[in-house]
Amino acid sequence: MKRPPHLLLATALTLAAPPLFAGDLQHSVDGVIQPLMREHGIAGMAVAVYANGQAHYFNYGLADKASGQSVTRDTLFEVGSVSKTYTATLAALASAEGKLDLAAPASRYQPALAKAPIGSATVLELGAYSGDCLPLQFPDEVQTKEQTLAWFQHWQRRAEPGTQRCYSNPSLGLFGDLAARAQKRPFAELMTQGLLPRLGLEHTYLEVPVNARGLYAQGYDAKDQPVRVSPGPYAEQAYSIKTSASDLLRYVQLQLQPTALDPALRQAIAITQSGYFQVGAMTQGLGWERYPYPVALDTLLDYNGARLVREPNPTRALTPALPAEPAAWYNKTGATSGFGAYVAFVPSKQMGIVLLANRNYPNEERVRAAQRILSSLEP
Repeated sequence: MKRPPHLLLATALTLAAPPLFAGDLQHSVDGVIQPLMREHGIAGMAVAVYANGQAHYFNYGLADKASGQSVTRDTLFEVGSVSKTYTATLAALASAEGKLDLAAPASRYQPALAKAPIGSATVLELGAYSGDCLPLQFPDEVQTKEQTLAWFQHWQRRAEPGTQRCYSNPSLGLFGDLAARAQKRPFAELMTQGLLPRLGLEHTYLEVPVNARGLYAQGYDAKDQPVRVSPGPYAEQAYSIKTSASDLLRYVQLQLQPTALDPALRQAIAITQSGYFQVGAMTQGLGWERYPYPVALDTLLDYNGARLVREPNPTRALTPALPAEPAAWYNKTGATSGFGAYVAFVPSKQMGIVLLANRNYPNEERVRAAQRILSSLEP
């Protein structure tokens, strides 16, 4: 019987895994995470680390304060903008299979944008937040598909494509929408029936099904009130993934070791990890952001802070694109009103980390915690 790719990967990792001093790692993670949770009033966290060929899971606190349910490696968390890396992989897979031209203008796949300035931006530029200086969020009055399209049709260009990097849900959302239109299938169908099963991610969802809702953590807002993510324009493309530490670490392992996957998926992962625009010390991939490794903590803190999220940043197109770089720190932050997530990995070191919390706390604190833990693994 032929085994699914994710089982082959798990078997290969088990056979190749040398022993790791788990007790030392537990002590290191405890020393970082427990004070972090106290300082920021975080009810529960799931931490997953991959190093030396082994996966390690560390669970803290409560998934739901009302019920007293504890966090486990299978607890489902909202990961916010980490979802963008899944959307990027979906688009990259379409590119690898010849179904999507990343260099094509947006108007090729959405003809209704043919007369709009944004219609001339390429699919790739939109996926790298560089098609125009689109805002971080849609205006509150934009809710329906019709309103979203009309908003894009009336958008007036603020920057020439490829010159400004403006982190943007509308930009990434349109990118994912174009990838789906190119394949003439709904985005949610392509994600849930296509990409996620092909990656072997069995507990990753856009919409948590009834039979998994008992694992869905309760998020808590800044006033410690229960909250869950609200739908909005392009939510599926930009911020709707819910997943567990175990599934998310499997996703990280595939970034580190994609060889167990089919050729198109391997190519897709390479496409997302390639470098397309230079933004100071950071190289923008599709979904992922990368830095030459080793990288200074101050650099990670700066480039994962508010300046890169809320302000325009000059960017330079890399032509040709830089290939995926093993000696690089790749990362992505994500948040919703009640959750905070961070993912980082270094292919050349074969190490990665997942931080999931049911409270939105500062990006800088996530980066600092991850860097301290991964640094403890270095000889």
